[in-house]
Parts: sequence; structure tokens; C-alpha cells
Amino acid sequence: MNKEVINLKDVWVRYEDITVLEGINLVVQQHDFLGLIGPNGGGKSTLIKVILGMIKPCQGTVSVLDAPPRKSRKYIGYVPQYSLFDLNFPITVWEVGLMGRLGHRGLFSRYNSEDKQAVYKALDTVEMLEYKDRQIGKLSGGQRQRVFIARALAADPKLLLLDEPASGIDTHMQTEFYELLEKLKKSMAIVMVSHDISAISMYMDKIACLNRKLYYHDSKELTSDDLEATYQCPVEFIAHGVPHRVLKSH
Repeated sequence: MNKEVINLKDVWVRYEDITVLEGINLVVQQHDFLGLIGPNGGGKSTLIKVILGMIKPCQGTVSVLDAPPRKSRKYIGYVPQYSLFDLNFPITVWEVGLMGRLGHRGLFSRYNSEDKQAVYKALDTVEMLEYKDRQIGKLSGGQRQRVFIARALAADPKLLLLDEPASGIDTHMQTEFYELLEKLKKSMAIVMVSHDISAISMYMDKIACLNRKLYYHDSKELTSDDLEATYQCPVEFIAHGVPHRVLKSH
């Protein structure tokens, strides 16, 4: 029986007089691979930050791994939308991976053998161990993204949150990237924000649409009404497993 990893009940987020999330109800189970789609400004990144405990809702309850998000954060792996850093900064792949252990070790504590073993395993999982001594800025975009996932995996998470992780990665590397996530879901729940509807259709187990309100049926099925409400335009067709969609003009 799957264990509940995320539970949001009637969650609202407002910035002054602007409502960003409205009445969100969401349950994610262990081993779920949930794709979250929706237009820019629809609240996807905000929802991820609510799950992380970085944003506190003005109404509703949030439970992650049977606890408030802040208490569960060290068991959450997070790959943000943009990993901004100086490509010339002298930090290696190994050192980036070790950053994933800060939640377990603390900012000024020394890394021990357990930390190093976790990073070794994480880099091996994403097939980047052979690059452990390489400066991060010398890698390709796809390779860097694998390292950022390794950093998240080094925390030994029970939940992996990914915010547009495939942006800037070429098509070939994207396929390998999604295949990697397929393997990872065997040991954790994954929630991934993406604009790539075809990839969501091909690789995710479940799909949710978000545009202030959440449209989710705990499955891969979405109605045309859900999609039209989310994107504010009629959607004629989305082919499952085929990188093709047709939208009416609006």
C-alpha cells in the first residue's frame, strides 16, 4: 500500500490583494510521478514553494511526510527552475554534490564518511561519477542538470521536486533525463513542473493542471474542460505519447 507523501487541503496563497493559489487540494502518494502543467504565472512555482515550506499559505493546511513542510524539508530533494551561478567559479562536481548534505550536516560541520557515500551513490545514479573532479562550468547543460539532481539525491530524499528541470537541455539529453526519472520514482515520489505537454504525456504517471485553481483527478486523464479552464483557450487535441498538440487560436 502506497504511503501518503503530500497532502494539501483548501490551500490559498495571496500576495496583497492578488490570489495566486485558490482552494488547492492535492494528495501525492509514494512512487507517484506527477507532472504539473499550466501557463506562465499560473502558480506552479508557488505551489512547489508551498510544499517546501518556503511560502506559508494564508488559508488551508499542508502536510509533507506526515509533518509540516519545514520539519520535512531535509527529506525533500529540490531542483529549482534556474540554477544561476558563475560558470567560472572554481567548484567541482563533487563539491556541488556535497552541498546536498547541508540539511543533514549543518553549514559549518565537517562532512563524514556517510555524507561522502551518499554523494558517491548520487553521482553514480545520474551517471556523473566519472566527472566528479570536473569543474561544474566545464559541463554541458544536460550534464550540469544531472549534477543538480545528484545534489538533490544526496539528501537521500523521499520526495523530489523539479521546477522546469529540462529547460535548456537538448532533445537527446531530455530523453535520457526522463528515463533517469523513471528509475528514481521506484524509491521516491516525484513532482515535476513542465511546459512540455508531450513529455508529460509520455513519461508521467499522473497529470495536474494549475492556473490559480488545480485540476487533478489522481490519474493521467484530463478533460477538455480542465485544459480549457487552465489555458483559457479551447484545446482540440493532445495526442498521448505523441509530441503533437493542436490549439485553437485565441
